[in-house]
Amino acid sequence: MIARRALLAAPVLGLRAAAPPFSASLWRSIEPLYAAILRHPFLTGLTDGSLPAARFQFYMLQDALYLGAYSKALAVLASKAPREEWAMFFTNSSLNCLNTEKKLHETYFQPEHLAKAEMAPVNAAYTNHLLASVYQHPFAEGVAAVLPCYWIYWEVGRELKKSGSKSPAYQRWIDQYSSDGYRDTVKRAVAIMDDAAADTGDSARARCLKLFERSSRYEYQFWDMAWRQERWLP
Repeated sequence: MIARRALLAAPVLGLRAAAPPFSASLWRSIEPLYAAILRHPFLTGLTDGSLPAARFQFYMLQDALYLGAYSKALAVLASKAPREEWAMFFTNSSLNCLNTEKKLHETYFQPEHLAKAEMAPVNAAYTNHLLASVYQHPFAEGVAAVLPCYWIYWEVGRELKKSGSKSPAYQRWIDQYSSDGYRDTVKRAVAIMDDAAADTGDSARARCLKLFERSSRYEYQFWDMAWRQERWLP
């Protein structure tokens, strides 16, 4: 999902060059992790075409299960949003998880495969973390928890787009997360994070940072889970 320069120095999304200090600090906190994500064999296998199809299908099935829970988390955020335009953004994002993303998944597997799939342990832990975060924490902290899924996927898609993939199936995935439309969605999510954080105190921003870091670690583990095709122990 290469070492990164400081967030303010890199012209990503058209936003990071002028990013407010809080979102800059969020990204700086995960730069080593992001570098490890890009080195992961699951992602390098997407670009060189060496990723086994079984591992990619495992990932896509788990991602579909994940997005069902992620959609619920975004809906909770929408209900807590202190501004109408923020509520609309997260409502639309929640619906998008169930519509646009579903169409992408269905190009890789049949609906009956999803009906038989079970969340892998990392997936269950990550989605439980997200749902607990949005239910139990104030709005800004909930945004921090869900933000890595938006932001890291854009960064990964943008990076992988540079090389492209030898596999048409993997290229479709890369195109999804490097598109202009997705960039604009991520840009809006980061802007909401900055505006929401501006209305909180230092202790709340510290909690935001911890939630952002934890979700980012789960993003790494999600790709690693798919690489290992993780199963529950008997």
